[in-house]
Amino acid sequence: MSISENLSQVREHIARAASRVHRNPDEITLVAVSKTFGPELIRDAYEAGQRHFGENRVQEWEGKQAALADLDATWHLVGHLQSNKVRRAVSLFHTIDSVDSLSLAQKLDRAAAAASAPLRAPRETSAPAERLPILIEVRVSPELTKSGMDPGELPGAALSIFALPHLELRGLMTIPPLLNEPEDVRPYFRRLRETRDDLAAKLGCSLPVLSMGMSHDFEVAIEEGATQIRLGTAIFGERS
Repeated sequence: MSISENLSQVREHIARAASRVHRNPDEITLVAVSKTFGPELIRDAYEAGQRHFGENRVQEWEGKQAALADLDATWHLVGHLQSNKVRRAVSLFHTIDSVDSLSLAQKLDRAAAAASAPLRAPRETSAPAERLPILIEVRVSPELTKSGMDPGELPGAALSIFALPHLELRGLMTIPPLLNEPEDVRPYFRRLRETRDDLAAKLGCSLPVLSMGMSHDFEVAIEEGATQIRLGTAIFGERS
C-alpha cells in the first residue's frame, strides 16, 4: 500500500477507536514518526495531508531538514535528547516531546532563552512564539532500560519545570512495554492518564496533551485518552 493509502487506513482506525469511547477524532493529533525514512517519503506523507512528524535523533533530522524546509509542518523530537545536543534541538524542532529530567528541561530553557531568533510556535498550540512547548516523558513501567521520570519524582520536577519562563509544559508522554497483545498495554496508558489528571490538579493548570500509543496499540491508547499518537510502521512501513 502507498503512504497515502496507509494514512487513510490509519485515520479510519482513529475514527473507529474514538467513536467507541464517544470522542471526537479531531481531538487526536497523529504524529508520523519518520526516523530512518528519507525526505521523499516524508514529502509523500505531507502531500497526503500529514502535518505532524516525529524524529528520534537530532543528527538524523539535521540531514533531512534542508530538503524539507519548504513544508509547513510541525516537527517533534520524540526520542531521547542528549544534553550536548540541546542547543541544536531548540533550533531544529517546534516541540520537544521527550523531556525526561528536570536538568534537561533547565538546559532547554536556557537554550530557548539564548536562541538568536524567536521560536516559531507549532501548529495547534497556544504557545507564544518565544516559548518552547515540551512534554515530560514518564516511566510508567519499572523497566530500567526505559527513559523517563519516575512517577514519584514527577510532581516536584513538574512544578519546577512549570516555572521555567521559556518553556510551555503541555502534557505527558510515555513509552510502555512492548507487549504482543495491545490490550495488555491498557493499564500503562490508563496510569499515564491518571498521573496527568493528578498532576494537573496539583499544578492548577491544564495539561492537554497525552502522547501515548504507537502503531500496534494506538487504538487502545485512544480509548484511554490519548490526544497524540506516534506512528511509524503503520504509515511508512517496516524499517530496514
